[in-house]
Amino acid sequence: MGNSYAGQLKTTRFEEVLHDSIEASLRSNSLVPRPIFSQLYLEAEQQLSALEGGSRVDNEEEEEEGEGGLEPSGPPNPYQMHPPPEGCCTTDGFCQAGKDLRLVSMSTEPIDVPAGFLLVGAKSPSLPDHLLVCAVDKRFLPDDNGHNALLGFSGNCVGCGKKGFCYFTEFSNHINLKLTTQPKKQKHLKCYLVRNAQGALTKGPLICWKVSEFRGRQALASACSASLFPSLDSSGPPAASSSEPTPGTNPSVPVGAQQAGPASDHPSLAAATGPAVFNGKDSPKDQQLVKNKLSAMPRPSALGILSNSGPPKKRHKGWSPESPSATDGGFSQGGGNRAKYESAGVSYMPQVGVVGPASVTFPVVASGEPVSVPDNLLKICKAKPVIFKGKYSHGNFPYLCGNLNDVVVSPLLYTCYQNSQSISRAYEQYGASTIQPISEETQLLLTVYYLVQLAADQVPLMEDLEQIFLRSWRESHLTEIRQYQQAPPQPFPPAPSAVAPVTPAQLPWLAGLAASSCNDSVHIIECTYSLAEGLSEMFRLLIEGKLAKTNYVVIICACRNAAIDSCIAVTGKYQARILSESLLTPAEYQKEVSYELVTGKVDSLGAFFSTLCPEGDIDILLDKFHQENQGHISSSLTASSVTKSTSLDVGSAPTCTSYSLEPRHIRPFQLAVAQKLLSHVCSIADSSTQNLDLGSFEKVDFLICIPPSEVTYQQTLFHVWHSGVLLELGLEKEHVTKQRVEQYVLKLDAEAQTKFKSFLQNSFQNPHTLFVLIHDHAHWDLVSSAVHNLYSQSDPSVGLVDRLLNCKEVKEAPNIVTLHVTSFPYALQTQHTLISPYNEIHWPASYSNGADLYPETKKYFGLSEFIESTLSGHSLPLLRYDSSFEAMVTALGKRFPRLHSAVIRTFVLVQHYAAAMMAVSGLSRMKNHTSVETLEIAQNLLDSPRRCPCGHGLMVLLRVPCSPLAAVAYERLAHVRARLALEQHFEIILGHPSSGISVGTHFVKQLKMWQKIEDAEWRPQTYLELEGLPCILIFSGMDPHGESLPRSLRYCDLRLINSSCLVRTALEQELGLAAYFVSNEIPLEKGVRSEALESGTEKLSSTDSEEEELGTEGSTSEKRSPVKRERPHSHDSASSPLSSKASSSVLCGESSAQPGGPSQREQARPLQPCGPSEEGRVPGDKQRLRASQGPPVISRHSPGLAPQPDSGLRTTQRSTQVSVTSSSSQLSCSGSSSSSTVPAAGTLVLQAAQCSMTKACQQPPVVFLPKLVYDMVTSTDSSGLPKAASLLPSHSVMWASSFRPLLSKTMTSTEQSLYYRQWTVPRPSHMDYGNRAEGRVDGFHPRRLLLSGPPQIGKTGAYLQFLSILSRMLIRLTEVDVYDEEEISINLREESDWHYLQLTDPWPDLELFKKLPFDYIIHDPKYEDASLICSRHQGIKSEERGTPRKPEDLYVRRQTARMRLSKFAAHNTYHHCEQCHQYLGFHPRYQLYESTLHAFAFSYSMLGEEVQLHFIIPKSKEHHFVFSQPGGQLESMRLPLVTDKSREYIKSPTFTPTTGRHEHGLFNLYHAMDGASHLHVLVVKEYEMAVYKKYWPNHIMLVLPSVFNSAGVGAAHFLIKELSYHNLELERSRQEELGIQPQDIWPFIVISDDSCVMWNVVDVDCGGERSREFSWSERNVSLKYIMQHIEASPNITHYALIGMRKWSSKAGSREVREPFSRCHVHDFIVLNVDLTQNVQYNQNRFLCDDVDFNLRVHSAGLLLCRFNRFSVMKKQIVVGGQRSFHITSKASDSPVSIMPAQYICAPDSKHTFLAAPAQLLLEKFLQHHSHRFFPLSLKNHGHPVLLVDCYLNLGPQISVCYVSSRPHSLNISCSDFTFSGLLLYLCDSFVGAGFLKKFHFLKGATLCVICQDRNSLRQTVVRLELEDEWQFRLRDEFQTANAKEDRPLFFLTGRHI
Repeated sequence: MGNSYAGQLKTTRFEEVLHDSIEASLRSNSLVPRPIFSQLYLEAEQQLSALEGGSRVDNEEEEEEGEGGLEPSGPPNPYQMHPPPEGCCTTDGFCQAGKDLRLVSMSTEPIDVPAGFLLVGAKSPSLPDHLLVCAVDKRFLPDDNGHNALLGFSGNCVGCGKKGFCYFTEFSNHINLKLTTQPKKQKHLKCYLVRNAQGALTKGPLICWKVSEFRGRQALASACSASLFPSLDSSGPPAASSSEPTPGTNPSVPVGAQQAGPASDHPSLAAATGPAVFNGKDSPKDQQLVKNKLSAMPRPSALGILSNSGPPKKRHKGWSPESPSATDGGFSQGGGNRAKYESAGVSYMPQVGVVGPASVTFPVVASGEPVSVPDNLLKICKAKPVIFKGKYSHGNFPYLCGNLNDVVVSPLLYTCYQNSQSISRAYEQYGASTIQPISEETQLLLTVYYLVQLAADQVPLMEDLEQIFLRSWRESHLTEIRQYQQAPPQPFPPAPSAVAPVTPAQLPWLAGLAASSCNDSVHIIECTYSLAEGLSEMFRLLIEGKLAKTNYVVIICACRNAAIDSCIAVTGKYQARILSESLLTPAEYQKEVSYELVTGKVDSLGAFFSTLCPEGDIDILLDKFHQENQGHISSSLTASSVTKSTSLDVGSAPTCTSYSLEPRHIRPFQLAVAQKLLSHVCSIADSSTQNLDLGSFEKVDFLICIPPSEVTYQQTLFHVWHSGVLLELGLEKEHVTKQRVEQYVLKLDAEAQTKFKSFLQNSFQNPHTLFVLIHDHAHWDLVSSAVHNLYSQSDPSVGLVDRLLNCKEVKEAPNIVTLHVTSFPYALQTQHTLISPYNEIHWPASYSNGADLYPETKKYFGLSEFIESTLSGHSLPLLRYDSSFEAMVTALGKRFPRLHSAVIRTFVLVQHYAAAMMAVSGLSRMKNHTSVETLEIAQNLLDSPRRCPCGHGLMVLLRVPCSPLAAVAYERLAHVRARLALEQHFEIILGHPSSGISVGTHFVKQLKMWQKIEDAEWRPQTYLELEGLPCILIFSGMDPHGESLPRSLRYCDLRLINSSCLVRTALEQELGLAAYFVSNEIPLEKGVRSEALESGTEKLSSTDSEEEELGTEGSTSEKRSPVKRERPHSHDSASSPLSSKASSSVLCGESSAQPGGPSQREQARPLQPCGPSEEGRVPGDKQRLRASQGPPVISRHSPGLAPQPDSGLRTTQRSTQVSVTSSSSQLSCSGSSSSSTVPAAGTLVLQAAQCSMTKACQQPPVVFLPKLVYDMVTSTDSSGLPKAASLLPSHSVMWASSFRPLLSKTMTSTEQSLYYRQWTVPRPSHMDYGNRAEGRVDGFHPRRLLLSGPPQIGKTGAYLQFLSILSRMLIRLTEVDVYDEEEISINLREESDWHYLQLTDPWPDLELFKKLPFDYIIHDPKYEDASLICSRHQGIKSEERGTPRKPEDLYVRRQTARMRLSKFAAHNTYHHCEQCHQYLGFHPRYQLYESTLHAFAFSYSMLGEEVQLHFIIPKSKEHHFVFSQPGGQLESMRLPLVTDKSREYIKSPTFTPTTGRHEHGLFNLYHAMDGASHLHVLVVKEYEMAVYKKYWPNHIMLVLPSVFNSAGVGAAHFLIKELSYHNLELERSRQEELGIQPQDIWPFIVISDDSCVMWNVVDVDCGGERSREFSWSERNVSLKYIMQHIEASPNITHYALIGMRKWSSKAGSREVREPFSRCHVHDFIVLNVDLTQNVQYNQNRFLCDDVDFNLRVHSAGLLLCRFNRFSVMKKQIVVGGQRSFHITSKASDSPVSIMPAQYICAPDSKHTFLAAPAQLLLEKFLQHHSHRFFPLSLKNHGHPVLLVDCYLNLGPQISVCYVSSRPHSLNISCSDFTFSGLLLYLCDSFVGAGFLKKFHFLKGATLCVICQDRNSLRQTVVRLELEDEWQFRLRDEFQTANAKEDRPLFFLTGRHI
């Protein structure tokens, strides 16, 4: 096959594979066994191609540089395609035979695919939007795991049918791919093609070429890495620079070769983690290879671990190690984000023997002679030089040989240069295509400028360089743009751009000129022939010591072809050490440190320390001290603390008011965030995507996933337990045990999978529970599960988050919402993220536009506040660095160049702590062996418990990321503590994520006493429970995992954090440990005196309040004067006098001496908690003295300047101190005497804050940082943001392009998120890496949210609160407010002899029922304000009727009850569930919203014209209708037969009139009908048609004519009934032709309100046949049950109206005793349109139209039957319905409220006309002001008003009597009545003069005649001969307040004579 594999098959391996192959073929059914040789080669290829893949990114413009790699000069040539044959087709998308291959055109074509071939899609660069269809032999394609693809190619053209292409190159030419790079099947064959359900060919799964690519990719640092500190994730480049070979490895790799081992934190792959260098100069065999320039390569054992990729594919030319597949290959052809990445660097180790299994050799194509690295380089230079490859256009980078252990080579700079070359391409879309990229010469010159301006203690950052290139390019770009705009008439030379073009010849000279000013910190070496010569020169100069002051060496070779080669070597000891160490991954770093500890290399460091101490070794001193003082120290210390406590708290038990465990409560911010989360969940549910159906969930369950930290686990359990969320969610009963809480918190460790599976199973079994999967600390472990699959034998927790949270079950479960919670969301905000930007919730800023949004009692103190404290000039910064510590580390680094700096730093710091503890314990000479900062910490740690009567102390956090070093520190400090007899004074705790907290018995007792814990078994399990415990917490682990620290934390010592933390996430995570809430309640009203006392002076303090009692003798501290060291911030802690030694006179004098000092400045900023301003609670401190004696001391010194004012003041301090107290040599004496010598006057002041806990609430901890990190955090870039913010956001992502804008200071969290989403991409090892490859354009997961907020701000409380309010909302969603009112006027019910006695009858007996009297009285509580209808002479007391309510109270005051929705409820538009998708219009057979409009006309004489109605009928509902032909004229609506007994459907069509309730109306009857087929028609007004159709696309609409747009419900009822009768006649005539009798057609319809929500039935159990006693129960049933029961009633067609009770919880046996009543029916009625043919609804009515219709029906002699055992629940809907009628003035648009009294006016008056229908004004007026027309009737219930043919509501205080004028109508006997009034409303011809003469009226009774116009009024008066008995006056005529065009109604009133 032409593969230049280097490999010897070992016989044993060969036999093993052969044996397996034969055995497999014997077992398999297939006749073709897997080829044995390909099996052997493929296995290697999987590894090799993975490694090779590591150097490339999955993109279209992949680089193939191998072809030109051997050519001696010029840049690599692009791939040259063979010219196509003459006359053939060259069109893109067609083959050379001219046949179309594009998927879009081939998708439906039949394609002949030979057996064993598969159809795949090829991608052509020139047709990015198309796939070309190809047939390829599947043996040459990989399986699902990316394995087993044979090398080579075999394919056919599906267009022209040509077969047998054996080379992909030939095939790609045939199908016109027109490639610019080497044709490779892996690059251009993208995906399989599959047939879908319709048989069309579509894009299928991607071809899995690169599944094992992670092995290589994870080994790569970003080409745009955040710094020369490459950002390495846990599986990043194991580019080690360890100084010794790791035992068991035999590393050997070429210089500059990409190191591509697997994830280096897998111990089983240790061999790969120590990359090394192979040069062709070490063994004779290797030399032979070089000489012969063989392309063969010795193949390692197939079992060996490959640490470099060989040439796995066939090569047509020699393969150069410098080609991208092998080494850096770092430049991109297609823009910055397409760059390929290579290892961040390679460490060099000594050669051991021949090439071993851990490496792969390859041919060396040297450009010139190799360069020999001198043997004693490290010894002389004290650091390993780091060589950054720059430009090397000619051939390759020189080869190094010799002592390779002492140099490091990195391609980062090369990659940066390449990325910057693509800058202009990124801007081509802006029309800048003519603008050239920044030239190579300019790049190099700018690099030199950059290096020159770096300070001696600065380390170069790649980001800085990228920004310099960007700015330079932009400037030249702008100049050129201006040139184009000016368009000068005559040509002239172009203006010089911002960076003038540099020629290669000028470059060395210009570079030298630039470097000449920097005192040789940058040295330029110019060479003539090759870089090799410059490197040799550099090594020579290094050995000769001539580069001692040089930090950077720039080697420039500008010779051939006018191009330049260059490289830059970092030789500065400080910079080289930091850079070389930063190339280690975290795992290698740990391994390197462990190796140094295990092999005893650190012993030399210990020996050196012992020489520093003039008095001898520290241990000897300790032993001596221990023997001398055994028993003395402890007793004296105890004595002092006892003395102190008694003096402070005389005669009582020791108590401390400062110590209080805060009650847990939700802060305003947390509630705001919880509500924000809830609104996001609701918006997901409300979106049209149907991704979350909140309406279908009944409860909430949750699982919180946290990193595998025992402390975090216990902390989360504690939060969940105490939040009460389990009880609130109903997940647990009253007594929740901790074991039960553990079910809800998942630690992501080895056991997590089992628990997670049960969670998934639970979610699957409970589809009506919403499961919230909370992923806390979500930035941790973003490793892809594919990495784990590659290394399944390794740590099982790798990739666990991806395996669990991103599994298919979680993604697809409709009832799981995933919430990622993190303080550092950056790694989840990439181009490939699964989280939509709309689903991100950011913690709100506390201030917006100067307004405090959420009033908090505490102020959060986070990173920005810490940084701010370094800027404020008058307070001590809380962020500090320790210059003396840094100086010592640097010095030791030079002395011990082979030790890792983490080891040195740890040993130095532990030594400092030991010395400080000794100094504080009395060995004062040890002060010289520690730093002031460490002394301050030790002093306060030991002093704090003595200052508190209960012994509360402070916590010191000592962060030691590396676990082995943490163990060393713990042992050493514990030893020193034991020797000093301080075991009872403070605890030392070793905190590691994997283990719990171990605290000594003595301290556990103390904690239990303080926290009042009775439990004998109790042990602290979280750091929060260590509140008040004096301790050093040694906190190890590479990353904090969200552990919270107590308020007693005073010092956060981060001096040991690793340089690998220089990515934004890691840095902010470390600093987040100190995040803190401080009290906001510092009083603002302090006067000058107290301000000066407490705040102003203390701002200058160098130490905290705990420093007051420093046990120092004046002599020692003064002699030493350590302040004169280079100190960044702190004054000398050791020189602080004892505060208690300040006399009262000094205190008083000082307070008055400062009226204009710092006090005024402080009053301006009294709330500034950033400095130790809170130290004001211990007023007597040394600053008091200072401030009174001179100007305020500037507390922040620049390094190198001694704080002069401070040292000048110290003499005064000393004299004051001495004068007040006798100087003593023992700490114990000093401590005890101080308390006894305090003058009485000062005692009260001192007691204000004796306990360190007092301060804890009000002052954040002090943070000590390494100098490098401190500079990074406190310096700002050009945007004004801290430099740390522009670092690479996370180890697991990389910049998409080096050409990107800076983050801006004004950006909100949302804008930052969008910035990272645009400019970062995940690394291949990141779990989101493959997201966009899933084929979805929108790769966001719909049910995934991200909550981000600063560390320790309360996110856990917020999301637990969110769970609570989500649960409450779901319960609220499953509940509904229904009207719950007692029936009214029950006591007025007709008490007749007739009752319906058959209590158990399911249906009414017609004959019995006819004998029942009709109950005229309205019992429906909604008519509480309606006029009582009298049916006999009743003596009603006025108080029995309710007092009238204001109109606006009508809805507000009605009683409701909250009910749980049953499964038979009707729903509004917010309900979505699987079952009713189809019902709502999501039908697979019909397109959504597909419906047709049909006109339907019928004539009606009363309207005087033909009525034109429109039906909107969805396609899915057309079967309910009859059309003249399919799609033709609508003829009728189908009606069933009376005789039809089918139980499958509801016979009666349901009509629901509705207005203003398109969202809230309960039109979804699917569940109410229990899925039964039914016909449901919404009756809507024309202007609302569109909105109803939008919300209810699958409902039939009946659209009323536009003339009814302003009509009331009466019009809808009228038209429904008339249409139904007309339809009944049509159906009778249609079905008569089919032989069906007219009376057999079903005559009933249902008219239902749009607020009927549920239906109930009462089950009655009668005691006996004769007994009237019975028991009953009520249950919820479906509307189907009720309708089918009613429809099955015998003789049903004899009933005109059937209804049911309105539900009330107060209903008693009286209401349900009789199963049927003959009375009014409302809300939900079954109407017989046949019987009621001649009884119409009043089309003009707005109110009470159902009462009016009921009375008409009864008076017509028809039966109304109410089923009392059925009841309907009506939901309270506060929008739409009657509320949609607003009565406003026509004159003005302003919504002025108009009183009902203004609804009528005198005709022809100048009254304001109203914009409302006349009928509505009439009804409203009569309801509220009818007493104006009927004054005698008011509260005169014995004398009602007579209403003829129409019921109108005259208000609750007037009774009425209804009579019908129709012949043969049923009326009550009126002979007993004397009426107090008569109302004639639009009376027709049936009302005559004789009819009215039957009735008797009181004298003075009033008459009101209402007509359409004035003319009708007069005619009616004449026709009815009213003037005979009634007296009329001209002024008694009125009209409704309508304009003439609105057709007002006219009234005439008169008095009875």
